[in-house]
Amino acid sequence: MTIMKGRAVRATATAAMLAVFGAPLAAEELFYVSGAVGNAVENFKTLVKPWEEATGNTVTLVPMPASTTDQFGQYRLWLAAGASDIDLYQTDVIWAPQLADHFVDLTEAAKDLAPQHFPSIIESQTVNGKLVALPIFTDAPALYYRKDLLDKYGKSPPKTWAELAETAKMIQDAERAEGKADLWGFVWQGNAYEGLTCNALEWVKSFGGGQIVEPDGTISINNENAVAALEAAKSWVGTISPDGVLAYQEEEARGVWQTGNAVFMRNWPYAYGLGNGDDSAVKGLFGVTTLPVGKEGDTSAATLGGWNVAVSKYSTKQEAAISLALYLAGPEAQKQRAIAESNLPTIISLYDDADIAAAQPIIPQWKDVFLNAVPRPSAPTLGKYNEVSAKFWSAVHSTLSGEGSAAENLELLEVDLTDLKGSGW
Repeated sequence: MTIMKGRAVRATATAAMLAVFGAPLAAEELFYVSGAVGNAVENFKTLVKPWEEATGNTVTLVPMPASTTDQFGQYRLWLAAGASDIDLYQTDVIWAPQLADHFVDLTEAAKDLAPQHFPSIIESQTVNGKLVALPIFTDAPALYYRKDLLDKYGKSPPKTWAELAETAKMIQDAERAEGKADLWGFVWQGNAYEGLTCNALEWVKSFGGGQIVEPDGTISINNENAVAALEAAKSWVGTISPDGVLAYQEEEARGVWQTGNAVFMRNWPYAYGLGNGDDSAVKGLFGVTTLPVGKEGDTSAATLGGWNVAVSKYSTKQEAAISLALYLAGPEAQKQRAIAESNLPTIISLYDDADIAAAQPIIPQWKDVFLNAVPRPSAPTLGKYNEVSAKFWSAVHSTLSGEGSAAENLELLEVDLTDLKGSGW
């Protein structure tokens, strides 16, 4: 009886999916390129299996480097060459304006699905009236903290960056005195890549130093608050953060954290579920909160992230590719990602889903982090964003490495950005 019931449920689910995505005309093999962190690669096969069974098509994941900067560079090479062997691209939230000309307009195909998503995220993927990518999950980072260690020393989650540095140093020194020589106070992403732009934007914005380039296109980065933010971050290197943090990306920071060797970590939601995995040294020992501020009265800032799926206009299998894009951006796949990978849904109703709340109780709570999300200046700088970001992270990395002061490097950055802007973005 149980077996028959299970078959009936699967048959019903398959029939429903066929109604949405259509019966297969002929089996197609699609190629999907995506960066991957954590357990995303292992989960992908499970994620697409219902769609493969319903349509008869298959999907091969082509994993990319974890660095979003490296991904973007490779994507541009493939798209510029009109590569027809890549059917779908998983794209960062900031890439739509720069890659729009290479992607299929999904406005008509997603007319019923798009209204289920956060309007601001759909808007971020709409360029000149064309919906060029569909959201599959959104992202905003938070401060991870060791509840057990804070409780042990009578400390609360820090509200300001100065408080974080003080608490991190105190606990780090005390624990090292007890023999935990590998413990660090704070790990984050300090490598010279897009991730450093995200971290440093949060520091600058939370110190009241603006958003590098403001929504009206004004270059704002050369100011006293931004200088103070970068000098504060510079003081962490070699004290509460290892010197090697200047080569860390997301996974390096998570590696230190998950082995129990950090008091605090700045990272994205994906690290939450992994941190509570059976192989994690910090399972059940940590919490998350909003990132600190420069001083009391300032506003916390969390860089708006998130990933989308776009269909290449050079693909020879566009019908099947659009079908897969709709599935990946739809409620079934988003729910599975949320449960398996602690990815934040972009479909509003899923924040009230009981299964998600039971499996990943942090997701409903992440709304507080999401409310403090700040966009990178990709909208005002348009096709020049990638160069703006590279110049910014280079100036920040130089400062953190001791190559010039924050004031000197931001003054030079302002000159470079002014030259890049020219008569307009």
